[in-house]
Amino acid sequence: MSANSRMTIGAHVLTWMSLDRQNNAVAVSERIAESVNTNPVVIRRCLGDLRKAGLVQAKRGVGAGWTLTREPEEITLLEVYLAMESGGPFGMHHTPPNADCPVGFGIRPALQQVYSGLEKQMQQYLAGTTIADLLRDVLAQQPASTASP
Repeated sequence: MSANSRMTIGAHVLTWMSLDRQNNAVAVSERIAESVNTNPVVIRRCLGDLRKAGLVQAKRGVGAGWTLTREPEEITLLEVYLAMESGGPFGMHHTPPNADCPVGFGIRPALQQVYSGLEKQMQQYLAGTTIADLLRDVLAQQPASTASP
């Protein structure tokens, strides 16, 4: 079992773009991919999801690249989560448990109740955190000389 990193990559991309925005630059997938340490194709897929959610837009022609559609202070991590994740952070069994077992019979509804509560709390927390908050925290982690992309 592995964790899904799509939310993390989406937040990384938008935070990088936020820093690039401060430098009046347009983001390109190749440069973002260097920061994430992944293939530019992964970043382009991520940017496509973020565009569908209305968080970024593509600029064509001279100075082509990607830009944020709003100020970083206006983009919440909840929006990133909703753009990048499907099905919530917890999944049920891939195959139905044994319904003849007392635990197998009741585990899904019991866990679904717990997972729904956790999802609600998580979404409330993500709604209170912006890309600008994330950038501030990222920059606080490093010396000033390494703060540009």
